[in-house]
Amino acid sequence: MSRYRGPKLRISRRLGVLPGLTTKKSNKINRPGKDGNANADTGKKLTEYGVRLEEKQKLKFNYGLTENQLYRYVKEARRRQGVTSLVLLQLLEMRLDSLCFTLGYAKSIPQARQLVNHGHITVNNKVVSIPSFQCRLNDIIGIKEKSSSQTLIKNNIKNNPVNNIPAHLNFDSVKLEAKVLDYCDRADVSLQLDDLLVIEHYSRR
Repeated sequence: MSRYRGPKLRISRRLGVLPGLTTKKSNKINRPGKDGNANADTGKKLTEYGVRLEEKQKLKFNYGLTENQLYRYVKEARRRQGVTSLVLLQLLEMRLDSLCFTLGYAKSIPQARQLVNHGHITVNNKVVSIPSFQCRLNDIIGIKEKSSSQTLIKNNIKNNPVNNIPAHLNFDSVKLEAKVLDYCDRADVSLQLDDLLVIEHYSRR
């Protein structure tokens, strides 16, 4: 299954606010589809499977993953020590495109993915063009010294200022680079979802 490239507001109307997907907001209130407000009229509720599926979809669309990619992250989280749901979020937040979004280099994860693909981002002073690159502790994320790269990122930071950089990242506003100090806490993840339901969704596979 390929990565989703359709209307983003349609997804946010169905699943709620997805900060990594888009910063735009729809003027429409109802869920997409001709029966968008059917549940509100009839009082029907989603099934347990439907609830778990929507939580999984939030994670998938927010981080711009395919179904196979997300499942591989879940399997990796199961193999590691710790709470599986938290480890899963930590793995996703340690992706290079996710970190670029968190630092304010881009206004969304798709834009951050494009920055990485075009070779604007460095890790430990080496250009990395793989958005899914898994950063490690003490890695230093910076910007390529090329003037076009510097100007592009500076404009993005100016237009999309980040109010609070998470404590697990040490950001140098002068050099515009950050050091990964630790793995993130649950409170550092801006996406609102029940991550335990995502693990339950995949528990049958």
